[in-house]
Amino acid sequence: MMIRVIEDSIEKGSIVRNILEALPEWFEVEESREAYIRDSAGRLTVAAFEGDVPVGFLCLKETGRDTIELAVMGVLKEFHRKGVGRALFEKARQIAADQGYSFMQVKTVAMGYYEDYDHTNLFYQSLGFKEFEVIPTVWDEANPCQIYVMALQ
Repeated sequence: MMIRVIEDSIEKGSIVRNILEALPEWFEVEESREAYIRDSAGRLTVAAFEGDVPVGFLCLKETGRDTIELAVMGVLKEFHRKGVGRALFEKARQIAADQGYSFMQVKTVAMGYYEDYDHTNLFYQSLGFKEFEVIPTVWDEANPCQIYVMALQ
């Protein structure tokens, strides 16, 4: 497996689209999925490749002078639990730290609402993210937003 930064905005969009469309359990809302695809063009994007085939990606978004957000991440299901997500995250964390960010945050659906998102929460916790806050109104009452944070420096 190879991890690399994707510079070309068309390649970013293609990778993000292909992977998000293969993960309907997490990205079923078309409007949100299309926003992730569109926004990837202007974001730092790293992708994981098995040979020449993209199997995962991660996009970062600046949210403040000192904070960057793991804005969206996707790994094809057949590559879950094989270290792809962790490798993507480690590369992104190193880039963010090298660029001088002090904190990274990530948002997901709070624990206890959907089994797939419970696994996502456990994954972020395993990376070292700490619970910061749950805001029930970011998305809607059925999808309360769990915010996790991590110090980078």
